[in-house]
Amino acid sequence: MSSAATTVAQSTKSAQSAAGPAPAAAPGTAASAAGGLPPEDGAARVATDYSAYRVVAAKHPWRWVGTAVVALGVLAVAWSLATNPRWEWGVVAQWFTAQPVINGLLETLKLTAISGVLGFVLGFILALMRLSASPLLVSVSWTFSWIFRSTPLLVQMLLWYNLGYLYEKISLGIPFTDVRFFEVQTTTLISQFAAAVLGLTLNQAAYSAEIIRGGILSVDQGQLEAAAALGIPAWRRSTRIVLPQAMRAILPNAFNEIIGLVKGTSIVYVLAYSELFYTVQVIYNRTQQVLPLLLVATLWYVVITSVLSVFQYYIERHYSKGAVRNLPLTPLQKARKFFATHAVATNRARSL
Repeated sequence: MSSAATTVAQSTKSAQSAAGPAPAAAPGTAASAAGGLPPEDGAARVATDYSAYRVVAAKHPWRWVGTAVVALGVLAVAWSLATNPRWEWGVVAQWFTAQPVINGLLETLKLTAISGVLGFVLGFILALMRLSASPLLVSVSWTFSWIFRSTPLLVQMLLWYNLGYLYEKISLGIPFTDVRFFEVQTTTLISQFAAAVLGLTLNQAAYSAEIIRGGILSVDQGQLEAAAALGIPAWRRSTRIVLPQAMRAILPNAFNEIIGLVKGTSIVYVLAYSELFYTVQVIYNRTQQVLPLLLVATLWYVVITSVLSVFQYYIERHYSKGAVRNLPLTPLQKARKFFATHAVATNRARSL
């Protein structure tokens, strides 16, 4: 077989010599690579020049159609609000900053602040009870949330306000004995304000407990195990490791609850407590200007919830550190980026 191979190689070589020398392949081409010739060092590569090409923006016709339809709808609503005299915007402006309305607004804010703080503090305690190893604490926490989430807030308000019908006196002393340290009439202790705060706080605590418990459970348990292996005390593990990460899951739902609490204070009108909605009702019952006064209350609720939404955005942005590589842009930063990008695009188009 070796003699046959030698004969084939000699015949191939003679054929090549008879055909003449092969043309040299260009450096760096597939032919030189196939022939086993290495490309020359520093071989110049011709770059394609795109400077003469015109940049054409992508076309989105359906986006423009949708934008036009929505814009027409917005303009139609704005035109109706501006031209329909029955909205009585002059009356709205007259009562928007009136002293009775401002006093009712302050009472609404006071109810929201007190009930929100107390509700989330009690909810945090209930969440820890639900996560404890004690069957009694778990059962009490679960039962509390079950009862107060199963009954309407209106019913709870009326129940606390009429608590004097069930218990004439409220006392503090040693249980199962006649020793009393403190005793007061229930109707004296449970005023309109106390019944409102009590009802809103307990209802808020039931929902806050589940929100906080869900946020705590969202933290990876491996981090707790690693912190315990390093000898970090339990309190520091909870406050420095668990809660900062749980806040990312707690904050969105917590702010939704606070915004709901702001609007939920309007139900206190059944107790004849002078918060914003009850004050507006008293005014329009006297003046018969129902719709303008309802608009006054609506606009103030919109203002409060808008301010809370701004706080929510910046607080969530703060606690998103470590969860995202880059923090989301603030509205002001987004506006600056938008105008800067469009200014550069406009200048480039003009230069072309």
